[in-house]
Formats: sequence, structure tokens, C-alpha cells
Amino acid sequence: MNVELTEMIPALPEIFMLSMACVVLIVDLFLNENNRVITYLLSQASLLGAAILTVMLHSNEASLIFNGMYISDSLGDILKVFIYLVTAVVFLYSREYLVERNLFKGEFFVLGLFAVLGMMIMVSAHSMLLVYLGLETLSLSMYAMVALHRDSKEASEAAMKYFILGAIASGMLLYGMSMIYGATGSLDLAEISHFIQQSNENNLVLVFGLTFVVIGLAFKLGAVPFHMWMPDVYHGAPTAVTLFIATGPKIAAFAMVIRLLVDGLGGLHMEWQDMLIVLAVLSIVAGNVIAIAQTNIKRMLAYSTISHVGFLLLGIMTGTAAGNSAALFYILVYSLMSLGGFGMVILLSRSGFEADKIDDFKGLNERSPWFAGMMLILMFSMAGVPPFVGFYAKLSVLRAVIDIEMVWLAVLAVIFSVIGAFYYLRIIRMMYFERPEDSVPLSNSFDMNAVMSANGLTILALGIYPSSLMALCAAVMS
Repeated sequence: MNVELTEMIPALPEIFMLSMACVVLIVDLFLNENNRVITYLLSQASLLGAAILTVMLHSNEASLIFNGMYISDSLGDILKVFIYLVTAVVFLYSREYLVERNLFKGEFFVLGLFAVLGMMIMVSAHSMLLVYLGLETLSLSMYAMVALHRDSKEASEAAMKYFILGAIASGMLLYGMSMIYGATGSLDLAEISHFIQQSNENNLVLVFGLTFVVIGLAFKLGAVPFHMWMPDVYHGAPTAVTLFIATGPKIAAFAMVIRLLVDGLGGLHMEWQDMLIVLAVLSIVAGNVIAIAQTNIKRMLAYSTISHVGFLLLGIMTGTAAGNSAALFYILVYSLMSLGGFGMVILLSRSGFEADKIDDFKGLNERSPWFAGMMLILMFSMAGVPPFVGFYAKLSVLRAVIDIEMVWLAVLAVIFSVIGAFYYLRIIRMMYFERPEDSVPLSNSFDMNAVMSANGLTILALGIYPSSLMALCAAVMS
């Protein structure tokens, strides 16, 4: 494959990220523990540089390079910018947590940068081969990050479960892609879409391939019944790693669903719509019901994530531009809410204390009224209470579902959202109406406190003025 130098310009952010990840890896070898902050600063600079390149190279016109394997478009650019943003905040939230547990090592940041590279590849993939390469780059990095705390049995067990189940899901995804390749003779998403539109008869091999692809996608998103890895990994991994897994990779997984199902397999919409309805209903029901029984906040937020994935799938299954833009709005909002939720767990943690029990939030209002207010904003937003942005995210998805005359599905989603509000309100009750079990004052760095405050206030501001982000999502998906 001959590639001219000018053709590589749209891929400069990926090239820059790969180069900087290698630079950070090498520089970290020559640093002692006292200078490890240089690795952190270089990692943040890498994300900033990639963001600047992405914004500078943005074009409203989509362009294909590398023989059609890579696409540069508005959807890719907005998702990449959000991935950089949430990863930068993850690194900032994680710094003190890692230092206090002797985990402040270059591996966390290097693996994080390689995972971001995998996400960027997934977001801009226009070929099934590139989708898979990006996915494996991301997955292999995350398996190692989960096992970062080598002395923790829980982390090692979580990493092993994640690796084994992830390998099975990757195998299913690859098997589905191979069947689609066999049926269409191409891995290029545009050519696959063209083949399906030209074909008048149902191709059984194609439908079987689609089924395996949907299973692989459902696992990566954490949809029921392929969710079994999520609560254990969220619980067992260090909270800093859980925070990473719960944010950026979810945005990349959304991109993968859009690229494969909407761009490539849109002609089989009737087939994959039924599959997504089943996955969405099971995820909303199981996620909200099982979360009520949890006493560990990381496991509770894992089941909460499963219910949010159900709403995300509802938007995508509509197959309309409105549904896709609602799903895009939902995943961006969810990543910000998840960032704040796990950020609060880290904020309450200290050396020798994880603050991962729901009871650890008792009496937070007495210890810190400001951060109790931030947690209240985050929990109300996740529950979908107006005027917070989570309400508008759910409302836009439900409106798209009603537009295709599936009112029963919208009603079911609303019922279980009301049921799910219980476990969010339980945390608010503990913060404001229970006596604190721990009287140790919160002591975090200024930058952690400032960004955590900005995180919560952004959720509130987007709830008051949601139209700008919604209009951006609508423009991108149109």
C-alpha cells in the first residue's frame, strides 16, 4: 500500500500520541521516585498536544486516507476531544491516590496513553480491521492497568476475569467480522454498506456474522447479559483505574457501535434493531434493580453504568439521525457524570482508606458542605432529575424512541428509571441525614478540589443550558 506523506496529515494526532507514549515510556526509565511527576506532566502535555492537533486539523468535510481504512470527520473529532479531556481529568484525579498507595509509576500513564491511542483508532476506523486493531490496543492496555496493584488479590482476580472474558468477546467479534467478510468480500465499511443495499435477499451468513458482532459490542459496552465482568472489574481494580475504564473507553465503544452498525451494517437495521431492544431492556431492568442491593459504591456505579448503557442502546436502535444524536449526547454527558462520581470516591479516599462503601458518604455535608453539594448534583443528574443535564440526556433518547412509535419501550425505561432513582437518593440521604462515621477532614490538593468543583458545576451548567451541546451533537450526526 503506497501512502503519500500528505495523506498522513489527518492522522497526525494518532502519530503524535504514539510518539509521545514511546517518549514517556523511555523518559520514565531514567526517573527516580522523586521525579516521577515529570512522567505525569509529559502525559498531560501529550493529551494537550493531541487535542491541539485535532482541533487544528478539523474539517467539516469527511476525508478518507490509507486506502479508505481511516476516516477523518466531525464525529471523530468531537469524540477524540472528549476522550482527551476525560483522560486528562482522570490523570489529575488519580495522582494523589496513586502516590498514597505507592502506585505512582510510569506504567499507569504509559498504558493510559496507549489506551487513548487505541480509542483514537477505534473512533476514526473505516475498516473492520482497523476497528479490531484499535479495540485490542485499548483492551490490552486496560487488562494491564487493572492488575497495576500487584499485591492486591482483588485486583489480580479482576484482571484475570477481565482478560479471559475480554478474549472470548474479542474472539466472537473477530468471528463475526470474518463471516461478514466472507459474505461481502470486503472489510471496508462503505463497501459492506453498499453490498447490503444492493443485495435483495437475506444472506444467512451475513446475519450470523451480525449476531456475533453485536455480542462482541455488547460485551465491550457492558450490556446484559454480557455484563458479568463489569461489577467485578470496577470493584477489584484500584479506583484510579476504575475511573479510567468508566469514562473514555465508553466513548470509544459508542464510536465502534456507530461505525460498525450504523455506517457499515445500516442496511440490516431491522435485524440489529431487535437485538438492541432486547439488550437495552435487559440492561435497564437488571442494572437498576441489582444496583439497589449493592453496599459498595463502585459496584453500585457499575450496575448504574449498565442501566445507562441500556439508554444508550435505545437511542442507537432507533436508526434515525435524532436517535443517534441523542445517543451521542447521552454518552458525552454520561462520561462527565461518571468522571465526577468516581472522582468523589477518590476525593474521600486517603492512605489506607478506600471510601468505596456507600456508608463512607454518611454525614459528608457536615465534613464538607461544598463537596456534598457536588455529589448531590452528580447523583441527581445520574438519576435523571431536572434541571440537571442527565434529565435532558434521558429525555432526548425517550423522544427519539417515541418518534418511531415504540411508546411501550419509553414507558418501560421511565418506570425503571424511577425505580433506579432510589439508590442515587440513598446516597443523598446518607450525606445529609446521617451522622458521619469518619470525622477526618478532607485534604486534597488545590487542583483536585478545583477540577472536581468544575466537574460538578459543568453538569449543572449543561442542565441549565443543554441546547448548545445538543445542537453540536445533532450537527455532527446529521
